[in-house]
Amino acid sequence: MPEVSKWFSFSWFYPTTFQNFTWEYKFFLMFLLAIPVIYILRWLLNIRLKQKLTIALPEKQIKSDLISILRFIPDILFAMMMALLIVALARPQTSNEKVEQWTEGIDIMLVIDISRSMTIMDFKPNRLEAAKKVAKNFIAGRFQDRIGIVIFSGDAYSLAPLTTDYKLLNTYIDEINFEKIEASGTAIGSALAVATNRMRESDSKTKVVILLSDGDNTAGNIDPITAAEISHAYDIKIYTIAIGKEGKVPTGKDIFGRVLYSNNTLDETTLRRIAEIGEGNFYRASDNKALEDVFKLIDQYEKVEIKENRFKDTSDYYQVYLKWAILIFLLWIALKSTFMSNILKD
Repeated sequence: MPEVSKWFSFSWFYPTTFQNFTWEYKFFLMFLLAIPVIYILRWLLNIRLKQKLTIALPEKQIKSDLISILRFIPDILFAMMMALLIVALARPQTSNEKVEQWTEGIDIMLVIDISRSMTIMDFKPNRLEAAKKVAKNFIAGRFQDRIGIVIFSGDAYSLAPLTTDYKLLNTYIDEINFEKIEASGTAIGSALAVATNRMRESDSKTKVVILLSDGDNTAGNIDPITAAEISHAYDIKIYTIAIGKEGKVPTGKDIFGRVLYSNNTLDETTLRRIAEIGEGNFYRASDNKALEDVFKLIDQYEKVEIKENRFKDTSDYYQVYLKWAILIFLLWIALKSTFMSNILKD
């Protein structure tokens, strides 16, 4: 866009320049269509009403002179002036809008069971891979929330501290496997204690733990109920998700390709009590779709309002076209007293 100080530049009339404009009063541009209509009506009225003098001249004395075309210049200039005034009234502008979004954010710890029972294939491809997938989708839907990850089996391990680096969190989730922790078992209480320890110094107004497990508490040195009460003392809300079906479930295949089954048990009572103490909710997910729905529901519950500031920098260019209109008007006035306006009227 040309600088305002260079109003005399012809680049103000390039089609690309007009394409970049927005218009404060765009309806004024409709009056541009009236200019040719006015001139056509004026021409018709002149033909009908103007006095005519019949004269007789020999044909050889009737000559056409190109200089007679100059009589149209004042009318053309006046039409240009009117068009420029209309463009100026429409207020051509350019705007640059900047949007800043922010939220106070909340702290969320994902506590994921990676015990051997998570290899069970009642989810596709198995429970752990299904949990990893929904965790990544959950993270993708957050905005400026700090999220951390705790994994556990026979022991609990803080995999990622609270962070807003979602790309890094996805990398950590991709690397989760059953070899991350050697100790076997399911240490639910220890996992809650590690998550609480990560969040206890947080000054966030909302702190949330999402605990996902498929078994009974069989390991660790702290009772799950005690761990939940400690979390509650730090104002941490706890959601618990029981993943998997009870009873006969597929656990893999033997060397002949036959599907192996085992009986699966799940301590719903403890998970329900943990959620009750943590003033959250307990959910049961028996397949991939149910697990996705649970995370979507938690995502809706724990949404915070996103605030935004909009900064709009607007530049106005009506004065450029107004200056051009004044210049052409002065030129039109100057030509009114010349032979161009009177060549055929004398």
